[in-house]
Amino acid sequence: MGSDEIAIREMTIEDYERVISLWEISGLDHRPTGRDTRPRMKKELSSSISLFLLAEKEGEIVGTLLATQDGRKGWLNRLAVRPDLRRRGIASMLIREAERRLNEMGIGMICILIEDWNLFSRELFEKEGYGLRENVLYYSKKEHPDY
Repeated sequence: MGSDEIAIREMTIEDYERVISLWEISGLDHRPTGRDTRPRMKKELSSSISLFLLAEKEGEIVGTLLATQDGRKGWLNRLAVRPDLRRRGIASMLIREAERRLNEMGIGMICILIEDWNLFSRELFEKEGYGLRENVLYYSKKEHPDY
């Protein structure tokens, strides 16, 4: 791998601290005392419905994307790229790899939830072929505020 090459691989629990660090420097909202604890992440990593991809450059984690599926629909979450490497195609590489792997599982519909203020993510996913559905309202029920 050359100095500018990016490798995509699956996360292992040994990557946990580096992933959390990347999320923090990337400004990604995360819940280190709730859904993003090491034990919960370890459980998700062993699940057949989760796919956690990392982008690496020269052995350093520079991007993340979590994909999940329920047998019918796939979801993309936790997309983050190190701030100094943004707008170089890393996010698109992660998205396309997650789509490829979900498609191989028989998942033909992939969705993403984006907060309305996040124009960069909205533009990125529109560029990747995702369409906005303005008629959908998002509801959630949390067991704990940090989930």
